[in-house]
Amino acid sequence: MKESQFKTLLEISAENEITQRTLSGRLGLSLGSVNYIIKALIQKGYVKAKRFKNSSNKIAYMYILTPEGMKEKMNQTEAFMQRKMEEYERLKAEMDTFAR
Repeated sequence: MKESQFKTLLEISAENEITQRTLSGRLGLSLGSVNYIIKALIQKGYVKAKRFKNSSNKIAYMYILTPEGMKEKMNQTEAFMQRKMEEYERLKAEMDTFAR
């Protein structure tokens, strides 16, 4: 999974009533890129898009993480933490050699 897709999952899981324009600003990506990412996440089954029934803005969507999306977010987070722990252990070992 690309970093931009993972960050989009994180933003959607934090706030499912978020617009693509807001996501664009938060992620520092163009609106077109965000649209492309969301479509890819929907196609993979990680996100569902629902229209707001009571919204005056009839094109407004609510993005919902599916169970598959939650699992993928958890897997990506775990992989990230594992990489950081390995990096920490390498740096710690390097610092220990300098301290001797």
